[in-house]
Amino acid sequence: MSAPDHHEHIVAPFDASVSFDELPDAPPSQAYWPSATGWIGIAITCFWFLIAIFGPWLAPYGENDLPFPDDYSEFQASREGAFLGTDVEDRDVMSRIMYGAGRTIGIAFAATLLAYFVGVVMGIGAAVSGPRVDMVLSRINDAFLSLPTIMLGLVVVAAVGSSIPVLILTAGFIYATVVFRLSRAIGMEIMVMDFVEAAKVRGEGRWWIITREIWPNARMPLITDFGLRLIYVILFISSLSFLGLGVQPPQADWGSMVRENLGALQFGESKLAVIMPALSIATLTVSINLIVDDVSAHGGGKLSKRM
Repeated sequence: MSAPDHHEHIVAPFDASVSFDELPDAPPSQAYWPSATGWIGIAITCFWFLIAIFGPWLAPYGENDLPFPDDYSEFQASREGAFLGTDVEDRDVMSRIMYGAGRTIGIAFAATLLAYFVGVVMGIGAAVSGPRVDMVLSRINDAFLSLPTIMLGLVVVAAVGSSIPVLILTAGFIYATVVFRLSRAIGMEIMVMDFVEAAKVRGEGRWWIITREIWPNARMPLITDFGLRLIYVILFISSLSFLGLGVQPPQADWGSMVRENLGALQFGESKLAVIMPALSIATLTVSINLIVDDVSAHGGGKLSKRM
């Protein structure tokens, strides 16, 4: 019987109870269920979006109809046939609010979509493309971001002229700078996570990492910020219209209605012609903000910090 070889390796028996740590996959997204305030915001927002879509068919009169030509008087109070009274031109206020909802919400929604398409593509691209591309895109974005929003909008609209396509393009590219900064920050944060490192080790390509790892984790904060950005664009478009460089008469939108009927605050018997479009802007923006706050609270407050 030979002596045991001290250089021989002793293999321990396999223990099935031993677990091995692995780099985790991307964390699953949690389902969102609105709270009471969230449902209130959703209900009011859906109401205004339905008015924006179906308003021209539901309005009792045309956008520029004069339903009371025999007793023309500006700023009439509520009466039969004009539930919210009439404006400076004796047009039905409720009908013009319903027509104006389509333009105010439609222009703002289209501009926000454009801002997100440009901002997210450039921001995520900067996060995954390396330091040189990131530096160039970030410095260009910072240059545009340093310009005052309203002043830049006024300069562009005054130089090119006011039309709905110009308003959409102007607001879209102005707010794309903010979306770029947010999406880049989220992308940079996700790029250093363990599950992204695991994907790189597996040899996954850049497009796979963006679509399978970055986007599922960036989706909730970006969608939440979409609502917040929509509020800013609505106020931006309404501000331009109030200053006379937005939607032009005789077309109606809520900002221009406030500007046209300012005389009701001093000389009119009824102030509804200026109060109701302003109240429409307020209720829509507050309701969207309720949804944003509710989603942010669902995310444990992390979404609001990122935004």
